[in-house]
Amino acid sequence: MSGSSKGTSEQPGKMVKQKSGLNRAILDQGWGEFRRQLDYKVAWNGGMLLAVPPHHTSQTCPCCGHVSKDNRLTQAQFLCVDCGYANNADVVGAINVLERGYRLLACGESAQSGRSVKQEPAEGRAQKLRSPAGIPAL
Repeated sequence: MSGSSKGTSEQPGKMVKQKSGLNRAILDQGWGEFRRQLDYKVAWNGGMLLAVPPHHTSQTCPCCGHVSKDNRLTQAQFLCVDCGYANNADVVGAINVLERGYRLLACGESAQSGRSVKQEPAEGRAQKLRSPAGIPAL
């Protein structure tokens, strides 16, 4: 959505000023903080947030698994060139995201994105560092 809307000299862009404002608003958001808050609120209510890899979700056929950009006839239409499955592209993407989420749950894989995780000190080491109240540590 944040691409240029200027167009070409043969086909000038429409509503360029409005689109540039929308692009600025989209790119100005703190998506990391949104993700952190969403994870916190879901966990607070007893749920679990799964982050699935989004690549090729709207180009993969949910029936046969064939991946091709030719499966997308238009922005809204999906037609598998391998098995002939047809549906709305957004519905196909949602089916594939749901299926990947089920796979994450079934295989017990971590839903982390590969980023580093804060490591807590080992239990024995943590006990050594803390001293009982009123007794100074050696």
